[in-house]
Amino acid sequence: MTSQEQRIFAAKIRLETVKQVGKRGFGHLGGALSIVETLAVLYGGVMNVDPDKPDLPQRDKLVMSKGHAGPALYSALALRGYFPMEWLDTLNQPGTRLPSHCDGKLTPGVDMTTGSLGQGASTACGLALAQKLDNTKARTYLVVGDGECNEGQVWEAALFAHQQKLDNLILFVDCNQKQLDGTTAEILDLGDIGDKFETFGWHTQCILGNDVEEIQKAIERAHQVKDKPSCIVLKTVKGAGVPCIESISLNHHIVLEGELLEQATRECETVLQALEAKGEMS
Repeated sequence: MTSQEQRIFAAKIRLETVKQVGKRGFGHLGGALSIVETLAVLYGGVMNVDPDKPDLPQRDKLVMSKGHAGPALYSALALRGYFPMEWLDTLNQPGTRLPSHCDGKLTPGVDMTTGSLGQGASTACGLALAQKLDNTKARTYLVVGDGECNEGQVWEAALFAHQQKLDNLILFVDCNQKQLDGTTAEILDLGDIGDKFETFGWHTQCILGNDVEEIQKAIERAHQVKDKPSCIVLKTVKGAGVPCIESISLNHHIVLEGELLEQATRECETVLQALEAKGEMS
């Protein structure tokens, strides 16, 4: 995809994510919206995946360690054709294949079950090491939250990944500066997360995390790194791209219904329509 196509893809992911959570009436919307551009770039051409063969052994893999951001991942997967769009209406409903947190046994295209924060970092290391041992060119991409980095398991995984020279592992830290019940600075200030990963032996970049071009370039740079894992710190906004959600101070998990849902949907649709119109003109 071109950058413009990635922006349109991101706008579609954002709209479908809002609609999903609105259908349920509540959910983890803020942290799902902040990683939309990253998903658009990964599933818009970076990752070697095939929706028709979701279990292809040599595929690239994604671990959404912040598993509560599942709705954004589900939107990306549905838009890519992993499963029918109608499934998105069943988010977190009885009998659904799209639970609140990612489940690799239920959802086509989900490579790892996640939700217990910190554990995805370890399982992603295991996947990346297995890819190395199998002598494939496949990569593992990992998404963690900045609040999630409070977990010691994240840093144990960071040490392991460096020790094993997992240069096929690329970590995205969604640095939106908020977590469940406050800001990251108030709850447990980690300072410069990028500097910390660099100290742990990782190749580290810090970029604007809601800019598809910056994300694309950062991934391309990470692909050139040898003998060490890569960390891309995404400077994002919780609720990114939907002003009425951005403006909610505690927007980790919110009720989304009535006027707020209508406004959020309208804001997403307006952006998508403008991008599509620009694409037609270019």
